[in-house]
Amino acid sequence: MIKFKQPFSEVKSEGPKLVPFFKATCVYFVLWLPTSSPSWFSALIKCLPIFCLWVFLLAHGINFLVAHRSASRILAGLIFSAVGDAFLIWQEQGYFIHGLLMFAITHILYSSAFGMKPLDLKAGLMMGLISSSCYAFLYSYLSGPFTYLVAVYIALIGFMGWRAVAGMQLCNDLWTWTKLSACIGAMLFMVSDLTIAVNKFCFPVPYSRVIIMATYYAAQMLIALSAVESRDEEDFKKRS
Repeated sequence: MIKFKQPFSEVKSEGPKLVPFFKATCVYFVLWLPTSSPSWFSALIKCLPIFCLWVFLLAHGINFLVAHRSASRILAGLIFSAVGDAFLIWQEQGYFIHGLLMFAITHILYSSAFGMKPLDLKAGLMMGLISSSCYAFLYSYLSGPFTYLVAVYIALIGFMGWRAVAGMQLCNDLWTWTKLSACIGAMLFMVSDLTIAVNKFCFPVPYSRVIIMATYYAAQMLIALSAVESRDEEDFKKRS
């Protein structure tokens, strides 16, 4: 049995580092700046919680990030996410595709961080069916380049979801709270992006912005948290 830090002790040690993130998230929802008037200030407020997650990972030390590829790739994913967030502030001015590209790179980085072991083809099949169903639903509403751009994006986020789910290893009783965190984070990211797609291409979703941003910030926080025990896991593999 792999013995990593217990969830409660980990929350006690990591929680204080996340206080700036929670404060920044509250600032975003309290200010609730109108999307109809994009500005650099609104971009800063939207990106601020993600900046705080950069600081959260950097607080574990540069040596930690250099030594552990999964953590450094999650940090890189958060950097591309912030750039994507900024682009989406001006999506009505023609920057939606730019944001889509930034988040596509984010999902590639997160998939790489989660790794390809164990493979878990059953989880892959499940995520493939979910992704295919989402695209089939959206397809009739898509036109022009979005017909294939959305398909590629859904494939990438579905692949990321597969790697997060596969990493849990529930059946083998090898899961840890950090792997569970990555899995829940990936699922919330998919919910957030699906809500964006339905709201943009299909029909207005009630309270869409609240749903999108609440699930998005929670997803990014959980994925960032999944990096904090990578040192313990790699040390265990070296000792095995």
